[in-house]
Amino acid sequence: MTVKRMDNMGIVVESLDTAISFFSELGLKLEGRAMIEGEWAGRITGLGNQRVEIAMMVTPDGHSRLELSRFLAPPVIADHRTAPVNALGYLRVMFAVDDLDDTLERLGNCGAQLVGEIVQYEQSYRLCYIRGPEGILIGLAQELRSSDRA
Repeated sequence: MTVKRMDNMGIVVESLDTAISFFSELGLKLEGRAMIEGEWAGRITGLGNQRVEIAMMVTPDGHSRLELSRFLAPPVIADHRTAPVNALGYLRVMFAVDDLDDTLERLGNCGAQLVGEIVQYEQSYRLCYIRGPEGILIGLAQELRSSDRA
């Protein structure tokens, strides 16, 4: 076996505080926050001497992490936040939730907007995409238990 697990997914943001607040409302917990800077970090990313503030968020089960990054140097050079859902490249992160309607209401209070509509996939899931802070595309999925299935 070559892969043990997926360690984390990274999202670059302009406002770390806003993103932390949003993902906390979704149920993730702030695991840590730090400034990563220097030539050593730039050797990994290929950006040279960089300065980036990161926040690591962890899911309630402790198995998945989301790394939020705010680049101070070098400056951000591209913006993919308004790309449609069929754009090439990394697209979105999907979260399983207990109650889709409640989650949408809570995240709506934080400025999230539904991208399309809530759909039911067979008798298995209710699904939707939302745009969170700074237009970040997020998928939400509620697994339907046998008592939820109509």
